[in-house]
Formats: sequence, structure tokens, C-alpha cells
Amino acid sequence: MIEPWFSLQLSLCVASLSTIIVALIGIFLGYILARFDFPGRDLLDALCSLPLVLPPTVVGFYLLCTFGRHGWLGQYIYQWTGWSLVFTWQAAVVAAIVIALPFMVKTSRAAIESVDRSYEKVAYTLGKSRIETALKVTLPLAWKGLVAGMALSFARALGEFGATIMIAGNIPQRTQTMPLAIYQATQSGNDQLAFGLVGLLTVISLAVLYAINRLGAKW
Repeated sequence: MIEPWFSLQLSLCVASLSTIIVALIGIFLGYILARFDFPGRDLLDALCSLPLVLPPTVVGFYLLCTFGRHGWLGQYIYQWTGWSLVFTWQAAVVAAIVIALPFMVKTSRAAIESVDRSYEKVAYTLGKSRIETALKVTLPLAWKGLVAGMALSFARALGEFGATIMIAGNIPQRTQTMPLAIYQATQSGNDQLAFGLVGLLTVISLAVLYAINRLGAKW
């Protein structure tokens, strides 16, 4: 049975938690790609972008191979803890992180590359370390792009379907996010509920993007 409010709460929780994690990882990777020249940088960039071009179900399959009970990592987690990630709400978070990460990496890299390096050089001459300069100079100057990346990541995580259904399943009141609830409502012929959920998800996504645009215009 579909529980719309549970699905909404779960989707917001998954999107929020995944966005926080994606922001931390994505900004770090974006900074590395923007400010360091090293062998394998193009390969790292390609790997970060791979979820953009792969079908979400393929990403979900890779996640199953990694975190499944017999996966190369999941088998050890299960042996040590007796717990498996698959078919849990945490699996939905992992799926959202992997799918949304490329948006954060791409936007943060572009935002950091747009920062004039002369500001960083001044910080270095004042005795600031690379980490201090990144945290106090580079990232604050690139904040608009970083916020935009977080907004895009949140919206993408909110609408994630393919990888989620592969690794988390479609279990009502457990792992059924809004996109999965819409899918089930459509499959069961409950068009009225499907239209309602689609409208609600669309309004939330528009509200997030509009708020970010207004914030960017204000500052």
C-alpha cells in the first residue's frame, strides 16, 4: 500500500542527507580537479562523470555488486556486522549520492576554476597554507557555484529512481521514495494518486531551484 506522506518524508530525508555528503565529497574532488595537475586527472574526471552517461539501472547494478550480501565490499560488512545495506533506506541514500555526485563535482570545479588565482597567491605570500587559502579565500569566492551545485544535487537526488529501485527496492513504508511511489501508483492504475504525487514533487523541485536562484540574485 502506498503511503504518500511516508514517501515524501523519506525522499526529503534521503535528498537532504545525500546532498550534505555529496557537497563534502564533490567540493573536495572539484578542488582537486581544478587546482592540481597530476597523472590520471582526466581519468578521475571521467570516473566522476560516468554516472551522468550510464543508465541509472547500470549504476544500481554496480552498487549491488559492491554492497550486496555477496558483493566485494558488502560480504565483509555482513560478516562483521550481520547487516546488509541492500533493501534499506540507507541504500537509497547511497544511490542518490552516486547519481548526484557528478553534478556537484562539475559545478564546483567550474566555480573554483573561475576564481582568480592572484587572490590565492596573495594569501600564500601572507603565510597562509594551501588548506587555509582554500577554506578562507577560494571556496568563499566560489560560493555561488557551490550552492548551485548543491541545489542541482538535491533536485537530482529527490528524483532518483533507477539506481534506487535496484539497490533499495520498492518496499512501502520502508524504502519507497516519491519516484517509486509514483511508479507503483501508475502501475496499479491509480492515476489520481500518481498525478498528485507528480504535482507535489514538481512543486518541491521548483521551489528549491527558485529559492536558490533568488538567493544568488540577492547576493
